[in-house]
Amino acid sequence: MKRQPALLLLLLAALLLPVGMSGGGSASAQSVPSSRADLTYSFSSVVKKTAPAVVNIYTRRVVQARNVSPLFNDPFFQQFFGNDFGGTVPQQRVQNSLGSGVILRADGLIVTNNHVIKNSDQITVVLSDRREYPAHVMLADERIDLALLKIEPGKTVLPTLPLADSDQIEVGDFVLAIGNPFGVGQTVTSGIVSALARTQVGISDYGFFIQTDAAINPGNSGGALVTMDGKLAGINTAIYSQSGGSIGIGFAIPANMVARFLAAELKGGHLDRPWIGASGQAVSADMAEALGLDHPTGVIIDEIYPGSPASQAGLKRGDVVTAINGKLVEDPGSLRFRLATLDIGEIATLSIVRKGQPLDLRIRLIAPPETPPANKTELQGAQPLAGATVANLSPALAEQLQLDGEWKGVVIVQIRRGATAMRLGLRQGDIIVAVNGRNLTKVSDLQQALDTANGSWDVTFRRDGETRTLRID
Repeated sequence: MKRQPALLLLLLAALLLPVGMSGGGSASAQSVPSSRADLTYSFSSVVKKTAPAVVNIYTRRVVQARNVSPLFNDPFFQQFFGNDFGGTVPQQRVQNSLGSGVILRADGLIVTNNHVIKNSDQITVVLSDRREYPAHVMLADERIDLALLKIEPGKTVLPTLPLADSDQIEVGDFVLAIGNPFGVGQTVTSGIVSALARTQVGISDYGFFIQTDAAINPGNSGGALVTMDGKLAGINTAIYSQSGGSIGIGFAIPANMVARFLAAELKGGHLDRPWIGASGQAVSADMAEALGLDHPTGVIIDEIYPGSPASQAGLKRGDVVTAINGKLVEDPGSLRFRLATLDIGEIATLSIVRKGQPLDLRIRLIAPPETPPANKTELQGAQPLAGATVANLSPALAEQLQLDGEWKGVVIVQIRRGATAMRLGLRQGDIIVAVNGRNLTKVSDLQQALDTANGSWDVTFRRDGETRTLRID
C-alpha cells in the first residue's frame, strides 16, 4: 500500500511533462492514464473497514454550584464557619462533554481516554449507524489516560478494530484519524506518522506517544488512529495547539499500551505496573561522551532500592539502560512505558552499557512492595503540619502517589481543607525530610520531632526532586 502514493506522483509528473521531455522519448512513448482510477488514490476501502468500529461518546455530569462571593470560599473563613458559610443553598448544574471510542470486542467492550469519561454520572455510546446504548466503566486509569467501557448490544455482533503492533509503525507511514470532532459527527482525516516515542508531552505519567499530522480536534479524544491495513495504531489523545484547533501536531497512545490495558481487564480489572526498584535520568550529550556512548540515549541509573529486582539482577549505579527486551529506551519516560507494557512475573532482558561495554541482564518484574506498612496518621495539635495525613513511604505508596524514584521517608498523603499545613503551602506528595535538623524515616519520628519543637519549627521537605525548608515560629 505504501508504494501507491509514489506511483501517483509519477503519473502526475508524466502528465505535466511537455511532449518530447519524457527522458528524451517521443510523445507516443509516454504512458498515458487510461482511466480515472489511474489518477485516483483513495482511503475509502480502509475507512469502510474501520469506521464502523469507532463510536461517539457523550457524557453527563451533575455538579454543585454555589452563587456566593469568592470571600466565602476562602479556607481561612471556612475553618471557623464551615463549608456552608455564606448561607446559600448549592444549586445543581449539568455539564455535558463529548469524545470518541473504539470497539475492541464484539460483545461491546470499548476503549477511550480516561479524561473523556472522568467523573461522569451518565455515559451514552452512539454507534456509526446511530444506535445508542448506555455504558458503564469497566476499568479506568488516570496515569495512562485510558478507560474501558461496556455496552450491552444483546445478540448484535458489533464491528471491532484489531490492534496493530505499534512497535512496528515507522515515521512516514500513512495513518487515518477517526472520531467526532466538535460533535459534528464521525469524521475521517489523513496524515502520516510524524514522530515516535514522544515522551516530553506532559499529558500522562506514562507518556510515550505516536505523533501525527492527521487533523485531531476536540471531540477526537478516544478515537482511532488507523494504519493502512485497517488496524488500530493508537488512541488519539491530545493536540498541541494555542487556538484549540488542529495545527498538525496530534498525539496518540500506542496500541501496545492499549493491549496491556485490555489484558488487565481480562485478569480481573486492575492494572498492576511492574517495578524493578531502580531510577535514573536521561543521558545528556556530555554524559554520553564520558560514558563511551556514540550518542545521547538511555537512562543512567543513580539509585537502586536494596533487595529489589534491579539489585538482584546485578544492576549498578552508573549503568546505562539502553533497551528492554530489545526495545530502545531513550529516557526515563520510555523506560516507564516499556515496563508498563510488560506483565508482573515476567523475566525481562535489560540491555545496559557498563564502563563502555554492552551487557544484558535478566530481571524479574514484580509488583511494588508495600514495605514498610503505611501507618497513615492525621497530625493534630498546635503545630504547622496539623490537618495533614502522613504515612510511611513505600514503593507501593510511591506508585499510588505518582512519586517516581521516591521510596523511603514520610510523605503527606492528604491535607484537610483549611488546615494549617495547607495554608503554609504544603501539599499531597511532599516528603518530610527533617524537622529542626532531625532526619526522619518513619511517622513516629515525625510525631516526636513536632511534639518536642518548643514552638519553633524548621520543616524540610522534598518536592519534585527539590529540597525546601519552611521556618515557622
